[in-house]
Amino acid sequence: MAGMKNPENMSAAELTKLRDQVDRLLTEKKIQAKAELRAKMAELAKKQGMRLDDVLNGSRGKGGKEKARGKVAIKYRDPHNAANTWTGRGRTPRWMVAAMKGGKAKKEDFLI
Repeated sequence: MAGMKNPENMSAAELTKLRDQVDRLLTEKKIQAKAELRAKMAELAKKQGMRLDDVLNGSRGKGGKEKARGKVAIKYRDPHNAANTWTGRGRTPRWMVAAMKGGKAKKEDFLI
């Protein structure tokens, strides 16, 4: 990079501008690299008689059939805000943790 200033001698505004340019270029390069890789992967999948989505998303069970993955039913609901729901899987949501804090409520109080 001929003619580029030494970063030590640049002002804060110049450094911010340079950082923004670098961030933009990095984003563009990543997008370009992903597109090229996706095209290569799609070509390899095609040579095997498959689609790229089949390779990336197709989890096959016994007998080569697709595994059915349905939605998990909601088990818990916040009585104060119906939009707050939880299936019972994963971490306990913040709204439930806050409601149960100090022994005010139990998990069973939110069962549907």
